[in-house]
Amino acid sequence: MPSTQHNAVYLRLKKRIYIKPGESVRLHQAARLLADPEQEAPLRQLLLYEHRKADGNRVVLDLLQIVKRIREAVPELTIEAYGDPQVLVMIADEPAKPRMAVLIAAWLLLFFGAGLAIMNFHTDVSMKEVHMRIAELVTGKKTSHPLWFQIPYSLGIGLGMMIFFNHLFRRKFNEEPNPLEVELYMYQENVNAYVIADEMRKKSDNGDVGG
Repeated sequence: MPSTQHNAVYLRLKKRIYIKPGESVRLHQAARLLADPEQEAPLRQLLLYEHRKADGNRVVLDLLQIVKRIREAVPELTIEAYGDPQVLVMIADEPAKPRMAVLIAAWLLLFFGAGLAIMNFHTDVSMKEVHMRIAELVTGKKTSHPLWFQIPYSLGIGLGMMIFFNHLFRRKFNEEPNPLEVELYMYQENVNAYVIADEMRKKSDNGDVGG
């Protein structure tokens, strides 16, 4: 018969949480936890951190800190931790809202930049001459503007980009993540990893990693 641990708590730390300046972080905010009901209720409200102005706008809570607080509160408890070993606490009055002027400027820059990149590529590979030659091979007549071929080709570029990025305005064609979403996810993961490593290095320099 398998043995059960009634005096155990199972933790999975969250990657990133947000609080306002001066607020505190309790265990249920920093981690998902599972324990016996009579133990879980007080553990959820266990105080892990209180923000001070000197701490800045980001703080890293290490798993060892959290285990230490839990053991101080309930010494006999067995702690089983899974997932990430740190949780990043971001402190801000309100989540940053996108500024429309910057968004429009970035959209215009990307739109015209992408258009110029495609035009320069077509010039480099002599795409106009290629189209003229294909049209001549198909029709047997030489023309400097084979629009019947160039217009569908141009529309095909746009359609191909929509299919590639799996997006048309706010609508997705299927539930698979598109390459841009994957890149944004990887960027955010790398930022989180760097911030956590930087904050842990500062704590190590100050000699308070476990504090």
